[in-house]
Amino acid sequence: MRLIGLCFAALVGLAVSGPALAQEVKLTLGHGAAAGNPRDEGAKRFAELVKERSQGRIAIQVAGSAQLGDDAAMVTGMRTGSIDMSANSQGAVTNVVPEYGALGMPYLFDSPEHAWKVVDGPIGEEIAKKSEAKGLILLGFMDNGIRHTSNAKRPILHPEDVKGLKIRTPPDPVTVSIFRALGADTQQIKFSELYIALQQGTVDGQENPLANIYYSKLHEVQKFISLTGHKYETTPFLMSKRSWDRLSEADRKVIRASAKDAVDYQRQLALEIDRKLLEDMPKLGIKIDKVDRAEFAKVTQPVIDEALKSGIGGFVRQTVAEAQKLR
Repeated sequence: MRLIGLCFAALVGLAVSGPALAQEVKLTLGHGAAAGNPRDEGAKRFAELVKERSQGRIAIQVAGSAQLGDDAAMVTGMRTGSIDMSANSQGAVTNVVPEYGALGMPYLFDSPEHAWKVVDGPIGEEIAKKSEAKGLILLGFMDNGIRHTSNAKRPILHPEDVKGLKIRTPPDPVTVSIFRALGADTQQIKFSELYIALQQGTVDGQENPLANIYYSKLHEVQKFISLTGHKYETTPFLMSKRSWDRLSEADRKVIRASAKDAVDYQRQLALEIDRKLLEDMPKLGIKIDKVDRAEFAKVTQPVIDEALKSGIGGFVRQTVAEAQKLR
């Protein structure tokens, strides 16, 4: 009986230690975009890839439309470990890792493809190191597109047309500086509350990629859209370092590989949607005006000049040089 008991105890021990290698992992992935937005589709694609490659052992619960709070709250949540992952916004992350702001210099990139070349190289690697030091693991740069301006007052054709307009911006120092250089009265309002703010006239306008404007239905309460193209933004795809440190090396490889493929998928989807919206939105009666980028670039050049004098001035100079080299 004693021998049987010892054998049983040994088997129980094996049952506990062996399957521990195959322990189920559940992670939350939050974002602030509306359903159907490329950010939402990219997050869902990532969850599918992880499930497939882990044979269902790693489950990613995607919570979109700011269910877990706005972008700034999700950044804080990842740093404290209450949220595992987020397809976040460049502006919100810049407040914690200032180097992200270098990517938002006005008129730095000619196209999303140009930006991808820069962020997928040494610039992105340096930002990843800075992120990890702040408790955030950078899994990749999803795309948040070239940003344009809409408002309910008048067409924006020249920089002086922006003067005096109340423009909502995200809590991103660079974006705020761009619109203040253009003479706008900038205000920060949560993206989830932006539609109502525009509808009620709390602000006159806002700036976002066409996909964000369309999928959040902002065009319903904005008469004029101008292709100012004032800056490009990434969607930093981040994971809490606390959550990352709990994963096995094998699980980290699954997460990394799935993130890379999901980023590639999301970028191409964002590009296709942007091109399609440029064709389809005028058919819906939405007025879209083109502008002379050179005019706007000249007026917003002081934003770059000031950034070069800031605490991340060296990194801004490095980023600008890399963008020019890869142009």
